[in-house]
Amino acid sequence: MERRVLLAVVLSFLVLMFYQQWLGPPPPPLDQEVSTPNGAIPGALDSRETPDNFPSVAPPAPNRPSETTTALVRADVAQPVVSDNQIREIVVETELVRAVFSNRGAVLLSWQLKEYTDADGGFVELVPQGVAPDQVRPFSLVVPDDPNVTASLDAAVFRPSVESLRLTSNAETLVFDYEDSSGLRARKAYTFQPAGTQGYVVLFDASVETAGGSQSLMISWGPALGGARPDTSRLVFQQLPGAVFYGRTFENDLLQDADLGRSAPADLPERPSYEGQLDFVGVDNHYFLAAALPGPQQSTVNYRAVSADPHNLVEFDLTLETGVAGVPFFIGPKDFDLLNGVDPERNLSRAIDFGSILGVIVVPLHQTLKGIHRFVGNYGWSIILLTVFINILIFPLRHKSVVSMRKMRELQPEMKAIQARYSNLKATDPAKQKMNQEVMELYRRHGANPASGCLPMLLTMPILFAFYRLLSMAVELRGEPFMFWITDLSVKDPFFVTPVVMGASMVFQQRLQPSGADPMQQKIMMFMPVMFTFMFLWAPSGLVIYWLTSNVIGIGQQLITNRIAGPPRVRQVRPPAERQVAGGGDPPVSSQPLNEENTDQQRTRDFGPPPKAGRRGKHSRRSRGKSR
Repeated sequence: MERRVLLAVVLSFLVLMFYQQWLGPPPPPLDQEVSTPNGAIPGALDSRETPDNFPSVAPPAPNRPSETTTALVRADVAQPVVSDNQIREIVVETELVRAVFSNRGAVLLSWQLKEYTDADGGFVELVPQGVAPDQVRPFSLVVPDDPNVTASLDAAVFRPSVESLRLTSNAETLVFDYEDSSGLRARKAYTFQPAGTQGYVVLFDASVETAGGSQSLMISWGPALGGARPDTSRLVFQQLPGAVFYGRTFENDLLQDADLGRSAPADLPERPSYEGQLDFVGVDNHYFLAAALPGPQQSTVNYRAVSADPHNLVEFDLTLETGVAGVPFFIGPKDFDLLNGVDPERNLSRAIDFGSILGVIVVPLHQTLKGIHRFVGNYGWSIILLTVFINILIFPLRHKSVVSMRKMRELQPEMKAIQARYSNLKATDPAKQKMNQEVMELYRRHGANPASGCLPMLLTMPILFAFYRLLSMAVELRGEPFMFWITDLSVKDPFFVTPVVMGASMVFQQRLQPSGADPMQQKIMMFMPVMFTFMFLWAPSGLVIYWLTSNVIGIGQQLITNRIAGPPRVRQVRPPAERQVAGGGDPPVSSQPLNEENTDQQRTRDFGPPPKAGRRGKHSRRSRGKSR
């Protein structure tokens, strides 16, 4: 029974990994991440070069004029009063971020993370590059009541307050102003922090006035989020780009309890809009997040897919009840401690998909791993030390499980003898209940429990799956080296050394365990190392190191258990033919199950006295030969 439970658990784990590797959704397209060398400035906003592999852009968002309408509006706008004389880029440098803005529209062109690198060694780019010229850019403004004003804001050449910003120790603000003779006045302000928990946060202010007064605004973010890794293993859990939000939303005119919402691009047509008290709204992918934090006010978010591809990018519009004044935007990594430090009341860390159930285990494991890393300084060794610690904690459970399984195997002959006595009875025969009673009495006398062997093992399974989820989602492992050829714990072993060694350790570990009675189960269990080795060839190195370390420790614990428990005992019982129970026939020779006290007596009665062993037995055989 215990081996079947283990087999079921292992097969479930293999099915999960098989789905992620071959049947799950493919990883994000490669064009989401553009390699930009350190210090390079992305292309200008009015670039007409569009890569062929970039997805087709969806139709313009509602209330945003098309290119034809925009051209007609530009022809009749009044002359600028406060503006710039040319289109240019303004670079903002902080300790953590390198941002590039265009003064045309005062929008964001580039947001690079200095502490994270892409496949080519450049800074990770979170604003997709090479998009169509009419694609919505981050921090674009929409005036829902006047599409002409929206078109004018998109085409306006704002005047920046500075040519560039380089933050050292204090917060700095970049301001864009625009005014024309028709009475249109627009202002955008971006406030940056040099470092710390607010280093990935930009405080956004905006206001638009016309001859008719102040205008209500929508903040547009597009086209979604870059930074996806094309070399991320598909074996692990993959979070594709999509919409993410958290807060209390209206459902059927009722304000629901706070909850996390996720929508893939393919699901957005069913429900693109959400309204309520939203703690954060944004878009994310596996490791990074771009989200607005509207606060306790009522707000509305409208999502839309950039293209029809279900695995493609998502953009959104945010409408605030109180206007665009001091709205924080987080644009950075999904680091648990960092997200909690931005605003503890906004529950921003919920954007990390640790799982609704496993999260209870994953979060403590994650904090423990980071705590070990503070002393060790290497996440590879941190994984090993945490694995050792976990295996030490669960060793009593493993030991109890192995001892219980050994005891159950020792009782197998007596169990089969009891079952053979009642083999000729039908399943509906009331006498069958006596068989169950005898089996339970056998368990009671010898202190065996069928569940005790599988229960400790089942208790360890949540830890295994939690570690699997942690190592799949933790951004801390992204780009972190271990030693020698393993330069990134979040991707596969480039030479497949660790998966092969892991498979060999599984084979050795299985040889230490007692073999089961079912030959088919033995063959399946011997096939498991081959299957695991094949699957883990593409697994992240951190996950393989965890499994390998756990196997090595398991081998040592198995040797200790075998030493404590001693060799397995062989129990002898009477032949089943002598113990047969016939329907209405004579009772068996002895209806009492074998136990430790009467085993020798019953064996002597049934089989005769046992043969004598040792040197004395040899002499007796010799003497018998001489007498002949």
